[in-house]
Amino acid sequence: MIKPLLLSPPLVFLFFLILATASYFVILRFSAKGKDHPGKYLPYASGQIFPETEVQLSYQAFFRIGLLFGILHVAALVISIMPLDWASHRVGLLYLLGISISAYVLAKPEPKS
Repeated sequence: MIKPLLLSPPLVFLFFLILATASYFVILRFSAKGKDHPGKYLPYASGQIFPETEVQLSYQAFFRIGLLFGILHVAALVISIMPLDWASHRVGLLYLLGISISAYVLAKPEPKS
């Protein structure tokens, strides 16, 4: 009777939340005290301080690669759960042809402008 209650997810979560909070405060008691260094929150740059410039970051290439991997993983899932009859083999080959065309389009490098 008591075992299922103690192993219920809300109580286990609460137990580990209390355990993590208690260990945080115990470790905080033994940690070093002092003022923050002025360079603590600066990015590490080999000891050099670079002038502030505005950088325009582009994540377009990462989105293309992420979409490519997503499409390939879904294709692998769909092909792996197809039935083994001949009609589904034809559909699977057609599906793989479409996936390979989309993978080629996503993987080819963009022309430099």
